[in-house]
Amino acid sequence: MSQKNEIPILVLSLLITVGLIAGGFWWFSRKSGLDLNQINSRSTNTPQPPSAQPSANTFASVQDVPTGLFNYGGSTSWAPIRLIVDPGIQAARGEFRLRYVEPSNTSPGSGTGIQSLIDGQLAFAQSSRPILDQEFSRAQQRGFALKQIPVAIDGLAVAVNPNLNIPGLTVDQLKSIYTGKINNWSQLGGSNIPIKPYSRRIVDGGTVELFVQDILGGQAFSSNVEFISTTTQALQKLASSPGGIYYASAPEVIPQCSIRALPLGRTQGQYIAPYQEPFVLPSECPGKRNKLNIEAFQSGKYPITRNLFVVVKQNGQTEQQAGVAYANLLLTEQGQELITQAGFVKIR
Repeated sequence: MSQKNEIPILVLSLLITVGLIAGGFWWFSRKSGLDLNQINSRSTNTPQPPSAQPSANTFASVQDVPTGLFNYGGSTSWAPIRLIVDPGIQAARGEFRLRYVEPSNTSPGSGTGIQSLIDGQLAFAQSSRPILDQEFSRAQQRGFALKQIPVAIDGLAVAVNPNLNIPGLTVDQLKSIYTGKINNWSQLGGSNIPIKPYSRRIVDGGTVELFVQDILGGQAFSSNVEFISTTTQALQKLASSPGGIYYASAPEVIPQCSIRALPLGRTQGQYIAPYQEPFVLPSECPGKRNKLNIEAFQSGKYPITRNLFVVVKQNGQTEQQAGVAYANLLLTEQGQELITQAGFVKIR
């Protein structure tokens, strides 16, 4: 073949080769879902995954979090936090493993949790009331101190049958009901219906201890009070008891469909609702649910509020490190937001 004929053939072969390469790259790009702009963009500006975005995971910023499995326990009012907040901590800080432990021979509660902490059965405790003087003394006898770290705001809500027609109660009237001085709703402007008060036993937890101390002024419950084991049991009784009344941690009461939470006040007629107005009727629930009156809880306008505490054993050992770390995790921006999602009011 002459050189004159070889040149067009070489040019044609080169063009075919370039076309095949370009076509192959175009096919690969279509199959992989990429184009040149995406390739250039990824090589120069790689986005962070959601978990690594600034301030998206403030759990990661907490220092001195120990490694290991740590037993904790205490207040039943903390149940929503254990359900919502603690899994978030576990997901972010896998080295800090948590195990909730119930007492084997008594009901769980703030008091039993603190006692178990003193006895060396827990690394830290959750409490819905401040540490008592006798608990401080028992810890000192064991050679260490106790510290309480507030991490959330809670309130006590008073629940009644949804058909009970009264606008609210004063704190003194609530005391009179549970000490037996008032025993019919007609004495409070309602219908002629006997009042049936329900409560958990005082040994069952910090909520009852707080109620007896702050509301009843240390007086004993009336013989008319029926004691129940759980808030779930009490709310079931209220649904079928026209004159029933019960108190519990606000997040356990406010969203419920089968009862009505009563506004409370320090003086007659000056009632503050524990829920956000307007009240969601039972007929609208569960499509809609009542939500906590956060502003009233934070400002102290609602008359029965309290702090939730992490109780730490100050012994200079791993238990102290675990308790402080847990409190610090709850006090992060992320922890406080999850506390709000759990139905409580953030403290900072």
